[in-house]
Amino acid sequence: MPDAHPTPPAAADRRPSSIARRLRAALAGVALLCASFAGAADTLPLARIQLPPGFAIELLARVPNARQMALSPQNILYVGSMRAGKVHALPLGPDYKPGRLRVVADDLKLPVGVAWRDGHLYVSAVDRILRLDDIDRRLDAPPAPRTIRDDLPKETHHGWKFIAFGPDGWLYVPVGAPCNICEPDPDRYATILRLRPDGSELQTFARGVRNTVGFDWHPATGELWFTDNGRDWMGDDQPPDELNRAPKAGLHFGYPYCHGGDIADPEFGWRRRCAEFVPPAQNLGPHVAALGMRFYNGRQFPAQYRNQVFIAEHGSWNRGKKIGYRVSVVTLEGNRAVRYEPFASGWLDDDFVWGRPADVLVLPDGSLLVSDDHAGAIYRIRYVGS
Repeated sequence: MPDAHPTPPAAADRRPSSIARRLRAALAGVALLCASFAGAADTLPLARIQLPPGFAIELLARVPNARQMALSPQNILYVGSMRAGKVHALPLGPDYKPGRLRVVADDLKLPVGVAWRDGHLYVSAVDRILRLDDIDRRLDAPPAPRTIRDDLPKETHHGWKFIAFGPDGWLYVPVGAPCNICEPDPDRYATILRLRPDGSELQTFARGVRNTVGFDWHPATGELWFTDNGRDWMGDDQPPDELNRAPKAGLHFGYPYCHGGDIADPEFGWRRRCAEFVPPAQNLGPHVAALGMRFYNGRQFPAQYRNQVFIAEHGSWNRGKKIGYRVSVVTLEGNRAVRYEPFASGWLDDDFVWGRPADVLVLPDGSLLVSDDHAGAIYRIRYVGS
């Protein structure tokens, strides 16, 4: 789901235009801005974030346009951006106190994705996958990025990429649909690809995936799970975003023919039946823009959170009333999702937005990082209860 698009004329008619609601949102915005800029420049209204009992949130660091995060064994946090075109490195001390923020790559094309492996940092840049060699030891004089793959589609519509290494040692790289809704080449678009760390042996792992910007592997089963953003302009309340499970290669997840498991697309649904495709493991909120997701594999949080799915919901951009702008948790029993609920919320106040979660990452001590590309921040959520 794009961050911004022009509004088709037909869609404008369905948007609420309540003066009272807009006024409330404006007043809330003024209050939040005042709170944000009172005192220190780094102050954000974190007291507004609602968490389950026993949890606390703090600002770890300000990182401009922060999107996907990756942590090296040396506790160096790498953060990709989107519009800024940069990759940042943030050393973390033994108590996770942040060191000096550095830029290790610049002037790149939507470098959202970062993945660390065997001393090297891999970065996505739309049609290219880049590698910064031996990066942990070269933060002050970073190497020029080496291109390991440069033949991916060049379209920027859904062209930014979350990337990650699977337990099989392959680098997984999605290619989103180059449109809101269309029927693109199924071997090139709306896919999850994988390749060797040297860029060779490109394979198609999954098809029918409109735009995934977050995935992870179950700590116990090793199966791939991923978020997927639903199409636009079918109304405020459909289709849902999705959390999907891919236990093996070669599966098709429905795009552009079917959404949410049982919603036939109005333009393409007549061509194939929903029963032909893998249904979502869990339907998420409509247009919440589910991005980064991780399984909680730490031990700091209470036991009920272990091996459960945390999802950064970036927030709706074209819905009449905004939703998302939070971190949600999906509770699993085996391979079955049994509950979907907010975990951290408060970046949205009525219609005023002061933050947009983009990714989550579990630190070795079990605390949870949340990146926010809107506020330019990395937050740390800890369990402080007994």
